[in-house]
Amino acid sequence: MAEIPGPELLDVAIVGGGPVGMFLGILLARQGLSFRILEQRAGSSPHSRAIGIHPPALAALAQAGVGAALDAEGVHIRDGVARSRGRLVQGLSFADASPASPHILTLQQARTEAILEARLRELAPGALLRGVHVQSMHDAGTHVELAASPAAGDPDGATCRARLVVGADGGHSTIRRELGIATTGREYPDTYLMGDFPDTGSDGATAVLYLEPGGIVESFPLPDGLRRWVVHTDSLLEGASARELAALIRRRTGTSVDAAANSMLSAFGVRSRMAVRMVQGRAVLVGDAAHQVSPIGGQGMNLGWLDAAALAPVIGSALRGRPTGLLLERFEKTRMSAARRASWQAGLNMALGRPLPASCLEVRNATLARVLHSTWLRNAVARRFTMQPVGRARQ
Repeated sequence: MAEIPGPELLDVAIVGGGPVGMFLGILLARQGLSFRILEQRAGSSPHSRAIGIHPPALAALAQAGVGAALDAEGVHIRDGVARSRGRLVQGLSFADASPASPHILTLQQARTEAILEARLRELAPGALLRGVHVQSMHDAGTHVELAASPAAGDPDGATCRARLVVGADGGHSTIRRELGIATTGREYPDTYLMGDFPDTGSDGATAVLYLEPGGIVESFPLPDGLRRWVVHTDSLLEGASARELAALIRRRTGTSVDAAANSMLSAFGVRSRMAVRMVQGRAVLVGDAAHQVSPIGGQGMNLGWLDAAALAPVIGSALRGRPTGLLLERFEKTRMSAARRASWQAGLNMALGRPLPASCLEVRNATLARVLHSTWLRNAVARRFTMQPVGRARQ
């Protein structure tokens, strides 16, 4: 087998070149470590499922030198409102809840990845290798060997040798499989249809949740005058058209969107999966490889970035020969706890969005309005939704 271009023995091999893998690469480059990112996709993905960047992740991204670029392109959401049957249920102010971190940023995932890749290429040209499908790994004790699929002109495939391996390769992680790490999880009954349309309404930079008898409809502003709509559906509507989504939006909310101008359409179901451990031998799992949570609430990509931010300094210490056993234990414990918390929050979000008879919905909405009349509780909910510690915001 041929060796993947690079040093004879890398410090780190990152399997998976999505937003989490590239972010980790940036952090390692800033420490002067040698690494390669092995990504099976031949090109960047045009899909933009994940759009929300929460304050803790924004702070980590800023330290990596990409915060300003993301901030300049994204929409700043400072407020959210819940409506039902044409009436206001309650509003939340992310700015009031946390003046130091006053907004959620929305930006299409494709643009987020492009900004991360540009920064990565600036710091470590050639570190991202596309079209490399890692098929197996072997922990040799002093290092790890990865076997990749054959490349063009190389019928024998390629190998990569590194002192440490990080699996950032998603929910169907090869690294997790090779490590034999079990997972726990469940399939949820919830399904959704989402799409992007020109924003012709008056909500501006406000996020809107429509709590309707037929199920929730979510509406978020995006750059370039677009708005993302996410609709709870009775079943998985694979193959549904933009016209069908527009009809669902109008029937539940009374809002008309231009189906002919739709620029993204996707139907999806929901599952939760948690690896029973994130660290094993010379390998670590991060992001969806370690924990998949419902996309409702937009916490999955943010969890992965925060995994990487917590892991990067531990890697640096380990490769410099410092004792890191306790650091790795703390990393695994805190990040798995964060994932469980995010999964619980996503489950609550989905439960609030399921269909209800109109009479039951009225009672629930009235209860929510009464509970959230308290400024402290309202701010606590806003901070929970934005992945920040619940408590009184620091001024």
